[in-house]
Amino acid sequence: MNSADLLVDAFTRVRETVHEAVEGLTADELATRLDGRSNTIGWLVWHLTRIQDDHIADVAEREQIWTGEGWYDRLALPFAAEDTGYGHRARDVAAVRVDSPDLLLGYYDAVHEGTVDYVRGLDDDALDRVVDEAWTPPVTLGVRLVSVISDDLQHAGQAAYVRGLVRRG
Repeated sequence: MNSADLLVDAFTRVRETVHEAVEGLTADELATRLDGRSNTIGWLVWHLTRIQDDHIADVAEREQIWTGEGWYDRLALPFAAEDTGYGHRARDVAAVRVDSPDLLLGYYDAVHEGTVDYVRGLDDDALDRVVDEAWTPPVTLGVRLVSVISDDLQHAGQAAYVRGLVRRG
C-alpha cells in the first residue's frame, strides 16, 4: 500500500460513517437538536463536507464542488457561497434544513469522489509540498489531508451518535 492508497482508504472510511449516520433519515430527523444549542446531523454532515470541499479545492487549485457543480443552489441554504459552517452559532445550525438525506449525501458523495480522484494522483513527494505558510511549522499537503480526515471523522462520529439518540425514540 502506498500513501495515496492509505489516504483513499481513510476517506472511504469517512464516507462509510457519513452514510451510516444519514441514510434513511427524514428531513425532521436530520434537523433534530438534542437541546437548543446542539448540532444537528444535517449541519454536521453539511459542515464536514463543506470543509473537505473547501480544503481539497484549495490544495488541488480548482473550484469547489459546492459552487462548480451547483450544490450551493440545490441545497439552497441561507448562507453565502463561501460559508463552510466554521464559527456558526445555534441559529445558523438551525438554518441548515435539508429536504432529504439523498440531497445531503449527493453533495457529500460528489465531494468524496472529487477528493479520492485528487488523492489517487499523489505521490509521496507531493505530500511534502507546503500548502499553508500561516502556521509554524508550515502545513504540508500530507498534514492538511490528515487534518481533513480527522475533522471529518470527528463530525461523522458526532452525527452517528446523534442518529442513535434520535432513533432510540
